[in-house]
Formats: sequence, structure tokens, C-alpha cells
Amino acid sequence: MSKPFIIVSTADWDNPFWTNKQHIADRLAGRGHQVLYLNSLGLRKPSSNGKDIKRIIKRLSQFFSGLQHKKTNLWVWSPVVIPYQRFSFVRKLNFFIVRQYVKHFARKLGMEDYVLWTYNPLTQPLLNMREQLSVYHCVDEISAQPGMPEQIIKEQEARLVEDVDVVFATAPNLYETRKAINESTYYSPNVAEFNHFNKALSPDTAIPAELLRMKGPKVGFIGAISGYKLDLALIETVASRNPHVHFVFIGQVGEGDPWTDADRLGQTPNIHLIGPKPYSELPGYLKGFDACLLPNVINEYTTNMFPMKFFEYLSAGKPVVMTPLPAVRDYYSYCYVAADADAFDKQLGLALNEGLLDNYEQLILDRVAEAKKHDWESRIDTMLAVVDAHIKGAGAPEALRAANLPGAAALDAAVSPRSSKTSKAARSVGSKA
Repeated sequence: MSKPFIIVSTADWDNPFWTNKQHIADRLAGRGHQVLYLNSLGLRKPSSNGKDIKRIIKRLSQFFSGLQHKKTNLWVWSPVVIPYQRFSFVRKLNFFIVRQYVKHFARKLGMEDYVLWTYNPLTQPLLNMREQLSVYHCVDEISAQPGMPEQIIKEQEARLVEDVDVVFATAPNLYETRKAINESTYYSPNVAEFNHFNKALSPDTAIPAELLRMKGPKVGFIGAISGYKLDLALIETVASRNPHVHFVFIGQVGEGDPWTDADRLGQTPNIHLIGPKPYSELPGYLKGFDACLLPNVINEYTTNMFPMKFFEYLSAGKPVVMTPLPAVRDYYSYCYVAADADAFDKQLGLALNEGLLDNYEQLILDRVAEAKKHDWESRIDTMLAVVDAHIKGAGAPEALRAANLPGAAALDAAVSPRSSKTSKAARSVGSKA
């Protein structure tokens, strides 16, 4: 049965690189659920960087445009808030205003007994409006991002985790820390749009001309080119040791981190910073890569990160050379893992020479088969099954919280009323009895 969802995102709907927020909202709407999608409320204080100034101007324009109907069942609203969330009175004022708008739009769209689904760790003040269930989808250790009010986020997020009905966490560390606060926490790793990225293996998919002009091996990365995520020194070192290999980076430099200095990368002849590309064109770029990269720096943020692009790369059948991200540990057998520049250089060489191996074709098939298990449709099935179980007043058994969520049918069969947390809907029914 369809139900309304209000999704409080930390990523704007029109960002060319879709994250789990847009994917989930899009699929919920496609399944007949009404969705009101709130663009990012702005956690980090703005810098004087030109990109931040342009973003502010764009946001003001979007705000005055009001509620935007983007597709069947999906509306987007762009809040404007005072960007100094470290001050308590500012947060109170911001969320007082946002609450009024959300209530207004919910009434306008006829949304009753909706599910409030938030990604923003500061949004505890948005609880207890008219939602029948509240969900916190914890996808990153946001407090560890540059420019964030770290202590405020940690304190407010703990309140949010405690007060919501359900928590989904995308990485093992996120799961363990949040489950210590709320037992209705479920481990739900990121997935990929398999059918889209698997087009890289189709003979009908064309390799973009700018890649074809690069003669020799090409290795690539797709995503935010930010200093708190990528090990820029490692990239520069490995590229300098392999001048015959083209290192291609698709994405916005400084996304989420305007202090990123990628000048040295741009000055390295075989490193190509080619900017963001339309989502529809990404399979073609993947097809043109001989290997894909996840050259992440290991820090508090990336230790709690499960990159969506991992399964996107596997969907294309590509070898992945990566630094040892803890959240991906269970899938190390499908990739090449290296902890420093020397090892990364060696593993890259192995990846680029896979074609000489007798089991080369099988390696591709194995990656694709594993990626196919981690697609958005099956993940939405299981998350909705958890939501429905909690609305009925029954949580999933303890064993399901410590492992990848099973299919919806398995969850429905296993649902038990042992959970100590009861949904708002169930509490309301109980109070009337």
C-alpha cells in the first residue's frame, strides 16, 4: 500500500551525481508513493569560495520558485536557512521556519500519516509533526567533513538517533555506533543502479570521444574530487610513476570541500580533470576505462563510508584498485587493495594486465554477478519491509540487524513483535484502546 514520504536530504535533487537520497526518492515515487523532497538545509558554513556564492544565489532563486513538481508523485522544495548551525538560537529559528513550510506543503499535497525520512543529523526538531514513522538514514560520518560544527552535529545526531523509530546505517562502524543508542538500527550498505552501469558491457554503448583521443591505458574515478575523501598525494605519486597511463577524474573539484587544492594534479600531464558528466553518459566512460580507482585517504570520514561507486564499477565488470576502506572489507576478493603508493602502483599494474590471465573473462562475470545482488530495487524492497513492520508495531528480529538485510519476503516471514520500540502509529492506536 502506498504511503507519503517526506525526505529531508543533504544533497540537492539536481546534483548531477545522484546519491542514495535521490535514488530512493525517485524509486519511491516510481512505486506510487507521494514524495516531498527537501533539498539540503546546509550544514557547513559557507566559504568565500565562488562556488559557494553561486550556490547561495541559486538556492535563493529556487526558494522563491516555491514547490517544484519534478515528476509523477515527486515534489522538491529548496529551504533557505541561516548558515550558522553551530548557534543554538539559529538552529531553533531555522527549524521553526522549516516546520511551518513542511506542514503547509504536506497539507497542500494532501499528505497524511507520512513517513519522515531524514539524512540530516540536525533534524530532531522536525520530529513529531504528523508522521506515522520516523527514519534516519545514516550514510556518512557527517561530523568528520571539513567545515562542519563537529561537536554540535555529534550531540544533535545522538538525540535524533535516540528519538527516531528506525535507523538505517550504510557502513559497519555507523551501524555499531548508532545501534548502541537505538536498537532499531539496521545495517543497509549502499548499492548501485546495476542496469544503468552494466551498459558499459553493451556493444551498443559508445566510448566518449575525449577518451578515445587518449592513447594508451586509461584508469578512472567518478565522484567528488575532494581532499577529505581522496588521497591526492597518492594519486600524484602513482600517476608520476606511470606516465604511459592516463588517470581520468570525472567530477567536481572541491565538492563538499571548497578548500581542496588540486592544482598539482592538474599540472601532472597524464592526470585529466574533465569535470562532471551527465549521469546518462557515465556507462560510456566506464567502458573506456581499463580499470577504476578508489584512491581514498583513510580518515574518520572514509572509515565510515561505503562508496556507491564500488558496485557501480563492478556492474561494469571493471577491475577496481582501492585503498583499504573498512566498509568494503567483505568484497576485497573482487578488487585490488593497497595501503600505500608502492602497493597501489603494484596493484594497478596487476589490474591493467588482467587481460593476460586465463580466467580474465570469469573475473568479469564474477564482478557483475556480485554487483547484481546489490541493486536499488531489492534494497528498496527490504527497507520498505522494515518500515512496514515498524508501522505495524513489530520490529525485525535481532539477527537481521547485524547482517545485510534479506529480501522483503524473508523479512516478512521473520517479523517478530519483540522490538522494544513501537511506531508512532501503534502507540497512537494503543492510546485510544
